[in-house]
Amino acid sequence: MVSGLLVIAVTYGLTRYGIGLYLPQFRAELGLTSGVAGVIGGSSYLAYCVAALLGLRLVDRGRARRALWWAGGSAAAGSLVVACAEAAPVLAIGALVAGSGAGAASPALVAAVAGTVSPPAEPRSQAVVNSGTGAGVVAGGLVVLAWPVEWRWAWLGFAASALLVTWWADRSACWRPPAAAAGRRGCGRRPLRLVRPLTASVLAGAGGAGVWTFGPEATAGSGLSTQVTGLLWCLLGGAALLGGLSATLVRTAGLPAAWLVSAGTAAVGTVLLAWRPGAVAVAAVALALFGGGFVALSGVLIALGGRLAPEAAAQATALLFIALTTGQATGAVLLGALADAAGTPATLVAAAALLATAAVAVPSERSSARPVAAGGPDRPEAQDAAATAERSCRRQRVKRRGWFIPRTATGCPSRS
Repeated sequence: MVSGLLVIAVTYGLTRYGIGLYLPQFRAELGLTSGVAGVIGGSSYLAYCVAALLGLRLVDRGRARRALWWAGGSAAAGSLVVACAEAAPVLAIGALVAGSGAGAASPALVAAVAGTVSPPAEPRSQAVVNSGTGAGVVAGGLVVLAWPVEWRWAWLGFAASALLVTWWADRSACWRPPAAAAGRRGCGRRPLRLVRPLTASVLAGAGGAGVWTFGPEATAGSGLSTQVTGLLWCLLGGAALLGGLSATLVRTAGLPAAWLVSAGTAAVGTVLLAWRPGAVAVAAVALALFGGGFVALSGVLIALGGRLAPEAAAQATALLFIALTTGQATGAVLLGALADAAGTPATLVAAAALLATAAVAVPSERSSARPVAAGGPDRPEAQDAAATAERSCRRQRVKRRGWFIPRTATGCPSRS
């Protein structure tokens, strides 16, 4: 689902992680310190959590389409505020609003993919859509290369892109009717049963905040030019696209091994960047390892959510992503304070240690066993309603230029 991949590319790769990419420009023009940058990054992550909860509530009520537009609209509005920022507080508000878009995008797109593609193709499609983060990071790096000082125009472009790709995703997806989607609400596995996966997610998020927030500053502060930093960021994004193979990794190696490999790879990349951020070859390997590893681990979380609650995959995935982002929010603030006190290299070493700890906290096969719901989605009438809506929606699709576009009908978006 290319349109869904592009929504992730804009909401994650550009409007969320773009704050870290443009941190050197923000510091030069608005006079930010590392501590203030960490607080701004943390506020963006916290806004993500709030938006994810709202998006989860909308998906629970069968309103995934509204969650999608919440994601695109907030990403666009926040980007406009960033483009107009003349002081750190205004920039913080823009980052907060823009970062919230990604929170609603994840549960909305999980639901959209589930309603649009066939069940056998769903795991791979979810992983491919999730890898859109890499595409957004590549695009952001190319924009920095082309216009290194025109960051305001860049963020205006991000705002327009957010609205455009959201419109395309809405038109391309097949949305279940609210009644059928609501029949899928509920999950038999409660948060107390998710302690280990949620803990691993928080640790991974806290460690990942190191490179996402301070990676460009580490390379630029070590003497590399803005152009080289932009190229390195493109390399990170290109490697992150390989995170779309996480579904294959989970299928061949299993969830525990896939998590260990992905989180461990991100940790190795982070510590390499701390070691020699000014050496182009080392920084290139470091950012490639981090980009591929971090996006792969988020793909593993999507697979884990589907395994934990196959009847409510969007809800379970949202919970795990909220935990991941809570870790990023906490990590951005704490690592920002550490950067002011001990410098960026020490901060990246601490981030690598957090990722290594997350890698060890491997979700067990027992925690990923298929749950039995207490009612609702497993009831025959709920299953029949969902199956009927799915068959009806699939019959309404037509293949146009290689993409599936839904016709106007109940359960699918209107073209009027």
